[in-house]
Amino acid sequence: MNTQGHEIEVTPVADQVVVRVGDVVAATSSRSVMLTETGCPPRYYLPSADVKMDLLRSSATTSHCPFKGDAIYWSVQSGDAVIEDVVWSYPKPFPRVEEITGLLAFWGEKPGVTVEVNEQAT
Repeated sequence: MNTQGHEIEVTPVADQVVVRVGDVVAATSSRSVMLTETGCPPRYYLPSADVKMDLLRSSATTSHCPFKGDAIYWSVQSGDAVIEDVVWSYPKPFPRVEEITGLLAFWGEKPGVTVEVNEQAT
């Protein structure tokens, strides 16, 4: 979808996505969707059933994207450390990206977070 020069696309993928936070595997999925968006790296959104939800701590942080909607965040407990606001989700995204409803994405650029796709770091 192209909105005034801004493109956004959601594609189901069967790639094996593994997310590590510190030394802990926080998620493993082969049923994610990949969101590509102008000016942003590809993001993998995973079903909550494939995420170790017991590691997540709800955050008061929220954000608004004019193309996706309002996001909520979680921090991740990894051993004694807490990595702040590293996971987000769009509970009610805009219709153009409804495929990401309730799925979880990890911020691979945060220190201590690794997102691997088919055993390759992204």
